[in-house]
Amino acid sequence: MTVLLGVDTGGTYTDAVLLRGEDEVIASAKALTTRQDLAIGVGEAVRAVLGKAGVAAPEVSLASLSTTLATNALVEGQGGRVALVYIGFREEDLARHGLAEVLRGDPSVVLAGGHDHAGGAVCPLDVAGLRGFLDEVAGGVSAFAVAGQFATRNPGHEIEAARVIAEVTGLPVTCSHQLSAKLNGPKRAVTAVLNARLVGMIDRLIGRAQDVLGEIGVTAPMMVVRGDGALMSAEQARLRPIETILSGPAASLVGARWLTGAETALVSDIGGTTTDVAMLREGRPLIDPGGARVGGHRTMVEAVAMRTTGLGGDSQVHVEVEGLRGGVRLGPRRLVPVALMAREAPEVVHRALEAQLRAQSVGEYDGRFLRAVPGLPASGLSARESGLLERIEGVQPMGAVLRTRMEQGALGRLVDRGLVQVAGVTPSDASHVLGRLDAWDGAAAEKALSLMARRRIGSGERLAPDAGALARMIVDQLTEQTAMALLEAAFAEEGEAFDAAPEVLARHELLARALAGHRGVLALEARLNVEVIGLGASAPAYYPAVGERLGCRMILPEHAGVANAIGAVVGRVTVRRSGTVTCPAEGRFRVHLAEGPEDFAESEAAMARLEEVLRAEALAAASGAEGVQISVARDVRVAQAEAREVFVEAVVTVEASGRPRVAAEA
Repeated sequence: MTVLLGVDTGGTYTDAVLLRGEDEVIASAKALTTRQDLAIGVGEAVRAVLGKAGVAAPEVSLASLSTTLATNALVEGQGGRVALVYIGFREEDLARHGLAEVLRGDPSVVLAGGHDHAGGAVCPLDVAGLRGFLDEVAGGVSAFAVAGQFATRNPGHEIEAARVIAEVTGLPVTCSHQLSAKLNGPKRAVTAVLNARLVGMIDRLIGRAQDVLGEIGVTAPMMVVRGDGALMSAEQARLRPIETILSGPAASLVGARWLTGAETALVSDIGGTTTDVAMLREGRPLIDPGGARVGGHRTMVEAVAMRTTGLGGDSQVHVEVEGLRGGVRLGPRRLVPVALMAREAPEVVHRALEAQLRAQSVGEYDGRFLRAVPGLPASGLSARESGLLERIEGVQPMGAVLRTRMEQGALGRLVDRGLVQVAGVTPSDASHVLGRLDAWDGAAAEKALSLMARRRIGSGERLAPDAGALARMIVDQLTEQTAMALLEAAFAEEGEAFDAAPEVLARHELLARALAGHRGVLALEARLNVEVIGLGASAPAYYPAVGERLGCRMILPEHAGVANAIGAVVGRVTVRRSGTVTCPAEGRFRVHLAEGPEDFAESEAAMARLEEVLRAEALAAASGAEGVQISVARDVRVAQAEAREVFVEAVVTVEASGRPRVAAEA
């Protein structure tokens, strides 16, 4: 019997599932995700699922991991402190193309160098300037990103810069040409920065996951889900963590198809941090040709066409005090639910909440708690940030830690770096109050919601009469924001484009009236005209109301709570590599390779050489697969000149695809 193990590390839970072949779920289990050491949660989930199934660890033939870690980190603005080396561009390009926003204060340098569109060097690389920059930032960053002008036509300066950085610092370096063969230097730079920011985080996850599986006795090869739903080797994922953006959501689509057999449907996966919505057409997830967009950033990573919203069971609840009615909104940041934090430190949480409930008025920081995450690198912190981090010992009320408003900014930066976690009221707490969930400390959740309900809105009235009323308000808001996410996805997938953006159309008053079945002089009706597959552990609690709101059939399949883990292990290994042939002069055809350009007298010879190189790269990257099939696509662009076709450019793409090699057949 071939036993397959799928593991998914989410923001709140780590799921594990065992499949017999690719046909039957044997058992599934959950454990809390342990941010301080993700392998602890992985180990607990794997041990639990093996125990449930009565399967010995050596019987596992293949292990595969999907993770929302990269997605969540970018949505929440987290990750390591990095440095960008920008070659051949101008200083003002950092602001003009959004790079300054992506860097968020991390250091950068603009150096002379770079190449032209034909791959020729514009000027020598400023190695002295690079070494001076490295002296300035040494010890203050965790990784480097390097992006050079026209590096996909000639990566020589990126490669040389990476060599110098590795020699001087020994830190990981991401070169933009390694992540995409497409032009658009600023966009490649954004992708390289995000990859560098994720390198340490994903490397720790995969390395520790492999360690803990080995300790348990699972010796099977390990794969990781890529953002397009395909599988990649753990070694490839450690080098290119950016490709795991949307790994968890992509796995959920593969899992949704496996669980339901649906051909056409919207898939909505609610986790602790995000809600991910995508379309299945003809049983396959659509690929976003523009690259994955997560947390407001457009990358050059091939991924499923997914709309990711900062909305989940653990989303921060914000009180809307403006206006006479008040209300709440959710996300995009994830908090640790008060009910969960109270399970870890019951005396601290209950004592603080009770004292705050006895007070005459609600304080700014009431109902919120802080916890430092141990074991993470804390390089590059300011004196204020370091001092604040040192004061956070164990779980503490936020008001007991923050001494001045000036420290709010420092706390925000510590949270962005993943060094500190904040606990506060979330939809998960509301579900505990309403009796829909009883996994953690419901009494702490009720106290926290009672405290929040006392906050005053614009009319001077309390936000809600009691904890129960506020809990219903929070769950209703989650229903509303989920419905908006689905409507935005639906408008984005419409064959005929409307004259406004999906975000505008989803919130239009006419649509809201039509969904409510308006009857007056006009009769208005609207509904979602496709089925929705609801996934995630909390989907059964929240999604039936969403289906009613949108007038659609809501499918909540068995094992919906571990769909990501199922999708992690039933996918295929697929590797794509692309390259370009240009024509810098008549009768000269240039192949742009990592080692530098090569020229040929005939276009066919140039494309054959490029195909040979790409085929070797794809096969090497797909080394964890068996029965590999190769397909080659050529996109040749020509122009008409004096009644004849003139070669302009060709893009060659090689795809290698096969099933993961299992231990029993290795």
